[in-house]
Order: sequence, then structure tokens, then C-alpha cells
Amino acid sequence: MDSFLIGLLGALVATNPPVALSNLVARTAGVSITVPNPIDPIEKDYQTLLEMDDAAQEEVDQWIRDETAFREQGAGLSDATLRARIEQRLKPVRDGYEGFLRQHADHARAHLAYGSFLMEIHEEEEAVKQMEKSRELDPKNPAAWNNLANYYGHRSPVEKSFEYYAKAIELNPNEPVYYQNLATTVFLFRPAAKEFYKIDEPQVFDKALDLYRKAIKLDPDNFVLSSDYAMSFYGIRPMRTADAIAAWESALKVAPDDKEREGVYIHLARIKLNAERFEEVHRLLNSVTNEMYASLKNRLLRNLERQEKAATGTNAPAQEANK
Repeated sequence: MDSFLIGLLGALVATNPPVALSNLVARTAGVSITVPNPIDPIEKDYQTLLEMDDAAQEEVDQWIRDETAFREQGAGLSDATLRARIEQRLKPVRDGYEGFLRQHADHARAHLAYGSFLMEIHEEEEAVKQMEKSRELDPKNPAAWNNLANYYGHRSPVEKSFEYYAKAIELNPNEPVYYQNLATTVFLFRPAAKEFYKIDEPQVFDKALDLYRKAIKLDPDNFVLSSDYAMSFYGIRPMRTADAIAAWESALKVAPDDKEREGVYIHLARIKLNAERFEEVHRLLNSVTNEMYASLKNRLLRNLERQEKAATGTNAPAQEANK
């Protein structure tokens, strides 16, 4: 389901899924891995292992997508059969990591990648052990701190998540993902953030929003990031209407296509309706033509009509009342 639909249907999606490296440490954890020596035999073996992991994960992901489509048509494999097939496909990857680490027990990046692999197959306890080992071996690698923070943010203690994200930022202050992850965690776990930072709830909101803004400054063209920031205003009471509108208007500037732009129009219409800026709401909703937003658009139109009538103090149709 589209993130806009999720947000507008009542679930405030301010989270950033755990950064599941599954071997793609550089791309998903926000840290560039510099190969010390590409012709070094150990490094070559490590890169080969990552490529094997990549290929297996990609194939399994495709199986899952295909199986979902088959089941929608009333066909497909049983859960047990699919699970066995996946386990068989991933076994060489697991064996590869374990064999490599038996020979190179102090290879920090391999521990981190293996931990991420284990996290993806839901062996979280062992995954954390591997990632903690990576952190111990190379405490200056922000990816290890970030990935562990993701885990603790979902499994607790959340205070450790605050601490670890901050460490990742300290080690690499130019990576927007770390600011975004910390912003999300602060926003979602407000009671814990109040206690950890010794601040009140409005200050917690301020801290989360400031972290989002820092991330956006580093990655201004990231629409998902900008929309996550804008979405966060739904959770603040009373709503900071002007700031929320400004945030969605900024997201609109970097929306990649018409579908996303119309989703932003829906959000802007919702917020401006609450501010009784009716004419602007009409213009925004007139710009929404994608069928996927039809239900949300119609709901807003009904609310718009009802609020316009209430504002004019008449039972006349809204359009007549505005004449």
C-alpha cells in the first residue's frame, strides 16, 4: 500500500524500516566501504561472499513476490514447501559466512554482514551477537552502531538505540540516514526520549523535527525522507499547521512523479481543510485525478462540504453558500 494511503488511513508512518543490510552494507547503512586492497585474497573472498549473499537474497525476494501473485490467483506452494525451498537456497550463504569467519575471526565487516543476513532470516539473537562483535572489532565503523540501534529501537532497550544512533552520527555526521533513524526513534518513543534527554514532550517533538531537518539538509532531493518529516506533524497536538503545510510543500517540490504529487495534494488538502482554507482545498482536490486516491478524495470532499455549511451557518449546498 502506498505510504500516503497508510498515513491518511490513520496509521502514522514515521518509521524507517530497520536498515537490513543483508550484505549491502554500503547502500543501506549509509556508509561507504573502502576496500583496503582489492587484490588481497581475503578481501576478494569477502567480496565474493557478499555477491553470493546478494544473489541469493534477490532470488528469494523474487520467489516471495511470485508466490504472493500465485496465491492471489488461488494457487501457489504451501508455507512449509516455500520455507524449505528458501532455507535450502540460503544455506550455502550461511555456510559461506561461517567458514569465512572461522578463518578470519577478526574481520569486522564480515561479522556485520553476517549479522545482517541473520537478521533478515529472523535469527535476531545470533544476529545481534555478530553485529556487537563487529562493533567491538571496529568501533569506528558507524554502520555497526546504526544497525544495532535499529535492533534496539525495535526490541529494546530503546535508550540504547538513542545512544547508538548518536554514536553513528558522531562517527559520520554527513550521513542523512543516521539522523533520519534517530528522528524516527525519538518521535515514536516519546516517553523514553523525555526520560533519556530530560526534556518535555514539546521539546521531544522539536528534537525529532530538528533531526529530520538535518537529514533533509544532507539529502534535499529525497522524497521519502521529506514526506516522512511532513508526516510527523500528524502526531503533534496541537498541530503546527503552518509548519506542516511548509513541510508538505517542500516534499511536493521533490515528488518524483504524478502519483506522489497527487498524494501530497491529498495531505495538503487535509491539513488546509482543518485550517478552514476551503478555496485552497477545492483547488487541491481538483488536481487529484488518480483513481488510487478516489476514496480519500471523496471523503475529503464530503468533509469539505460539511465544514463549509457549518462555516456559513446554512443548510444550503456549499457551492450556493459561497456565491
